[in-house]
Amino acid sequence: MPKRETPKRIVMLAFEGAQLLDITGPLQILSAVNDERPRETPGYALTLLAEKTGPFASSSGVRLVADGDYSELPEDIDTLMVSGGDGARAAMRDPRMRACLATGAMRARRIASVCTGAFLLADAGLLAGKRATTHWRSVELLARSYPDIAIEPDAIFVRDGKVWTSAGVTAGMDLALALVREDFGDDMALAIARRHVLFLMRPGGQSQFSAHLAPDANARGRLAPLLRWIPEHVSEDLDVPALARTAKMSERSFARAFRKETGDTPARYVECARVDAARRMLSASQIAVGLVAARTGFGSEERMRRAFHRHLKVGPASFRARFQIIGEET
Repeated sequence: MPKRETPKRIVMLAFEGAQLLDITGPLQILSAVNDERPRETPGYALTLLAEKTGPFASSSGVRLVADGDYSELPEDIDTLMVSGGDGARAAMRDPRMRACLATGAMRARRIASVCTGAFLLADAGLLAGKRATTHWRSVELLARSYPDIAIEPDAIFVRDGKVWTSAGVTAGMDLALALVREDFGDDMALAIARRHVLFLMRPGGQSQFSAHLAPDANARGRLAPLLRWIPEHVSEDLDVPALARTAKMSERSFARAFRKETGDTPARYVECARVDAARRMLSASQIAVGLVAARTGFGSEERMRRAFHRHLKVGPASFRARFQIIGEET
């Protein structure tokens, strides 16, 4: 008789204050494999472990129920995953979590983190000498804290050997889709993406869109009104003299203040704003690429193409092919 197929064991490690979607997002994607093959052996068996068996609170206050505690780590682990969230710092200090990660890393075929779960992997020494990513708000801290990691700050997810890391929240679902694709092929991943109305597939190296645009972080700064104004006027002349005039400052004072408040140069910030405007236009319309370039201040399709590759690691046409969400001419 042929050997009976057994489900691949997925173990998700969580903790008090974990980000809800870091846990439920990937697990929902993985469990959908079982829904897509109801007459066959389940593709995955899912186990959720936390500090103790039973209910625990996520960072949103919603309570989840752990199947067991960290000491109940199964022997047959295909993929060990760890969530992120506000409680990650406290979880790093828990010796039971560290022991669980160390043992699980030896047993598992793959190891994956979602969002700031990368800090738990790093603390356990599992990212040393590897490429990795995390939520864009935390990449600088991860780089400072663990200089032996090759941080890819804009990536949706990164795979280095058996270790996978992903950016924040919904990027964990992208990572889970990639795991499904590796395990069960393109057709299964596509079916699950359609079921969940997800883009298939955001490539792991693609930029965390809009991560560079955070005017809310500078809401109290002198340039806050200008930072809110720029994304609404990307088609206009936005060189330093023009921006300084709008801010009613000398060019020298403006350049110094801009760097201090944003940590970036005016030119790069404006280019990021234009890329963000262009990618929204490309995904929400059928406007010709050249016209998108004109409307978003790039001036030429070639300039826009180079900017897209710098920031998103993909060209405008390829971006549209992957992410267009409506088909109406506007």
